[in-house]
Amino acid sequence: GSVDEHRAGSVGACGHSEKFLTELPGLRVIGVDRDPTALDIVRGRLARFADRLTLVQTRYDDVEHALAESGLESTESVDGMLFDLGVSSMQLDRTERGFSYAQDAPLDMRMDPTSPLTAAEILNTYDEAAISDILRRYGEEKLARRIASHIVRRRDRAPFATTAELVEVIYQAVPAPARRTGGHPAKRTFQALRIAVNSELDALRDMLPAALDALAVGGRIVVMAYQSLED
Repeated sequence: GSVDEHRAGSVGACGHSEKFLTELPGLRVIGVDRDPTALDIVRGRLARFADRLTLVQTRYDDVEHALAESGLESTESVDGMLFDLGVSSMQLDRTERGFSYAQDAPLDMRMDPTSPLTAAEILNTYDEAAISDILRRYGEEKLARRIASHIVRRRDRAPFATTAELVEVIYQAVPAPARRTGGHPAKRTFQALRIAVNSELDALRDMLPAALDALAVGGRIVVMAYQSLED
C-alpha cells in the first residue's frame, strides 16, 4: 500500500482491518460500523494502530459522512473498500442482543441500540399481512403466511418478549416434515426480522453509488455477502 492509500468499510470484529494494518505499513483505515459496542472493541484491539485508524459510527451507506469525519474529500479519495454484510459473530455471541435463535434473549436485533425499531415491536404491532411480507421478502420463507398467522394468534394472548417465545411459535407453525429439512426452522424468520429491523437491504442499495463516488480511479470494492438477497 502506498503512503496515501485509504480503505473504508464496515469494521465488524476487525480481523480484516488488523491484517491490512499489519501487512501494509502505509495504509490508513477508516472503519465504519453502526454498532458502538463493535467500535469500542475494535478501538481496544487495534490501539497500536491508532495513528492510522479512524472509526466512525454510522451505517455503511453513509460513506460520505465517514470520509468527512476522517478529513477526506468524498470524491475519488479511497483506494479500496471492504463491506462485510449481515450480522457479525461478535453480535451473535452477545446473547442479550437477540440475534440468535439458539439462546433465549430479549427480541431486540438492533445493530444500533439507539434506533427505535425492535423485533418485538414488529411482532407485536405489525398486522399479519405485513409480518408475512417481511418473512417472505427478507427470509425467503415459504411458510411465511402460516408463521405470521401463528404469531398473531400467540400475541393476542400475550405480547412477545423473548426469542424463545418466537422459536416456540415457529415450531408450532412449521409442520414436522418441513422441520427435518433446511436447517433450523427459525433461521429464515430470524434473518427476515433482523434485516427489517436494521433496513439492511436499503443500506446495501444506497451504499453502492456512494461507495463508487468515493472510490479512486483504479480502486476496488469488495463485498462479502452471505445470503441470496444480499447477492
